[in-house]
Amino acid sequence: MTIHVLLVDDEPALSAALQPVLTAAGYRVTAAADGRGALRLARDIEPDVVLLDLGLPDLDGKDVIQQIRARSDVPIIVISARHQEGEKIAALDEGADDYVNKPFEIGELLARIRAAERRRNRAFANPTSYMAGELEIDFVARRVMLGGEAVRMSPKEYDLLQLLASNAGQVVTHKRLLGVGWGPEATDTQYLRVYIGLLRQKIEADPSEPRLLLTEPGVGYRLVAPR
Repeated sequence: MTIHVLLVDDEPALSAALQPVLTAAGYRVTAAADGRGALRLARDIEPDVVLLDLGLPDLDGKDVIQQIRARSDVPIIVISARHQEGEKIAALDEGADDYVNKPFEIGELLARIRAAERRRNRAFANPTSYMAGELEIDFVARRVMLGGEAVRMSPKEYDLLQLLASNAGQVVTHKRLLGVGWGPEATDTQYLRVYIGLLRQKIEADPSEPRLLLTEPGVGYRLVAPR
């Protein structure tokens, strides 16, 4: 089945450059230049992936995410300028699945689209475990193994790791992680940094050079996609 991508961006040059590249990669592409057009197309064509620029001429990109998310779980990848860090965080908290910074390499964008599709397929399959490298997590038994050896986890450490593993391959914001660990009113990311450090001590071969649990500066953390 051909994956249908809805590309939402008001920069004609970017849209014109991306469409043939995505088509050559095997995707079917429909483009919208504003938020209202994006919402109409999201309803009419039911795309498999949405690529969304936040800086639209008529609607706030976060409002577009909200309205799409109210009726669909389609993967939404934000195409964002680097200076919009606060906007990216808000977009992820509203329900976007991932983001790619402008300017971006087309290879990175294609990889993020593939990862979004894999996550959606795994969600339909209701996975009960996560595996990457020597790390294995059994969600049913709440058990973590590294290289075949059990890893002792506090309840809070496990809850944070499970959230990251359940969203493997995509960034999980500080807000979502704090909510799981310390409740919805928590805002102090220092607690989170301490626990991420503890997790890295337990699951990384070299905690100073993490390869599994990655930092997304100013936004959150990302556990690598399962193999």
